[in-house]
Amino acid sequence: MPRSVLIIVNPDAGRVAAKRRHLGGVVAALRGRGCAVEIREAPRAGDAENLARNAEPEFDVIVAAGGDGTIAAVVNGIAAAPRPIAILPLGTANVLAAEIGLPRRAAALAQVIAEAPAAPVWPGRIDGRLFLTSAGSGFDADVVAAVDHGLKRRGGKLAFVWAALTCLRRYRERRLVVVADGVEHRVGSVIATTGPLYAGRFAIAPEARLDEPVLHLVLLRQHGRGDVLRHTLAMLTGRLPRAGGVVILAAREITITGEDGTPVQADGDDAARLPVTLAVAERPIPIVGA
Repeated sequence: MPRSVLIIVNPDAGRVAAKRRHLGGVVAALRGRGCAVEIREAPRAGDAENLARNAEPEFDVIVAAGGDGTIAAVVNGIAAAPRPIAILPLGTANVLAAEIGLPRRAAALAQVIAEAPAAPVWPGRIDGRLFLTSAGSGFDADVVAAVDHGLKRRGGKLAFVWAALTCLRRYRERRLVVVADGVEHRVGSVIATTGPLYAGRFAIAPEARLDEPVLHLVLLRQHGRGDVLRHTLAMLTGRLPRAGGVVILAAREITITGEDGTPVQADGDDAARLPVTLAVAERPIPIVGA
């Protein structure tokens, strides 16, 4: 039986014109398969979460149409009563879409949304809220906090490049204390990830799996611009897990402390300030096509 599909779309995700074309192509393909499709826009902070929380029970699938932040908002909306979530990647990095190998063509993506079963994906939790891909503090979180959102809407990944260059020019060493399952580590940056990929298709935690209830920590002992540049180059070339000054470990309960007010990112959004507590969520979320 064709599915009834609710699409919650972030109108600011990605480049607007290209996003609208892709969304239209997926909707047309879904309707061509007999699916009943309703689109609801989430233009303001909190809208996507509220729309997901209040979605009528007759929808078989809720589609998060946007970037990883939009997906996280939808997942937080249904967390109390989990139901199948599908992804229509329209964001800048689209990490979760890359993790589960979603096709990019509208017709193929519509087939996944319309027909694929849902599989459990274990989110992380940061101070009571769920994240789907990564959370952390240090240089990457400083970059996320520095992104110009107007430039992000117009230029996509260029906004992150510009923010990274700005943060490098103004580099300030972070001194973080990470306690992972009772063991203390002193680092300059930390990234907690649910899967192997980060910031798109860069593999930083090769042993991580979305269907396992554990977080993988990438601990970076960064003490200057040279360390940041070295680790960035290693990530871009797929060598970060083997780079000097990098430790990768699995954990379920993590606290991160440092100077109060230090930025924390989650799913590519500026999410919190130190200190924070990270953990594995109490239960998985069913993701279509995972």
